[in-house]
Amino acid sequence: MANVNIRVDDAIKKQAETIFSELGMSMSTATNIFYRQVVRTGGVPFELKLESRPKERLDLSKMTQEEIDAELQKGLDDLEAGRVIPAEEVHAEMKRRYGL
Repeated sequence: MANVNIRVDDAIKKQAETIFSELGMSMSTATNIFYRQVVRTGGVPFELKLESRPKERLDLSKMTQEEIDAELQKGLDDLEAGRVIPAEEVHAEMKRRYGL
């Protein structure tokens, strides 16, 4: 067996230990499970990504009429192509992310 030393924020460690305890496992067991999943999946066993960032807001005062028309056309093209998200899905995502 090898020893692994890592630095973890105290609050996160305590929260994780509480959860692992409720699951009936130690921090060591949880770490071993993580390593086994890394080996089994050939990578990190969960998705790593940045939160999507909001698009830069359009400043109409700095746009030409042609640029405004082009942006409006993009929206129409998306609508016609079915590249839309139903309002219910947007609401559910906002509720999930922001508690709204």
